[in-house]
Amino acid sequence: MPDRVRAFVALRLSAEVERALADFVESLRPADHGAIRWVRRANLHLTLRFLGDRVEASTLERLDRALIRIAAVTACFTIGVHGTGGFPNLTRPRVVWVGLESAELVALATDIERAASASGLAAEPRAYSPHLTIGRVRDYRGWDELRPAIEVAADRDFGHSAAQSMILYRSTLAVDAASYEELARYPFGGGA
Repeated sequence: MPDRVRAFVALRLSAEVERALADFVESLRPADHGAIRWVRRANLHLTLRFLGDRVEASTLERLDRALIRIAAVTACFTIGVHGTGGFPNLTRPRVVWVGLESAELVALATDIERAASASGLAAEPRAYSPHLTIGRVRDYRGWDELRPAIEVAADRDFGHSAAQSMILYRSTLAVDAASYEELARYPFGGGA
């Protein structure tokens, strides 16, 4: 592994939920006029903590030990995938997201934030907001046509997913899409 990497800690959702999300994104594509960069199904994940663009290997080693401890005491849990929206809002969003519902998810993200800070990473200034990014808005061509479909899906249920492990990913940015390499997987409850 290089001395410094772009990295994050995340969860993957069930294949059924990923399929529902991918189908939803496909239904939106005709109205986006190329203005949204949609997340490919293979890259769908829910970020628990973005670690940074240039994280040192020694920091990742410290964090790895903490993530092993966190996973060992974390029981498997269920995440509800429900609703859609945009950050900062639907008038001029930068991100299109799907909502996530789980008290355990928020508790896990809090534990990871503490571990990241203790490992030498700067504290995250924003409170954790459970969501899954499905698209990034590049410009607003066609947004008026697309926005109603996002608003209609504000109450849509995409299913439930069992969280059984978390993953440390290395991210490599590219023009068309990022690629993710799994560096380590941490099964919950000492092994699920």
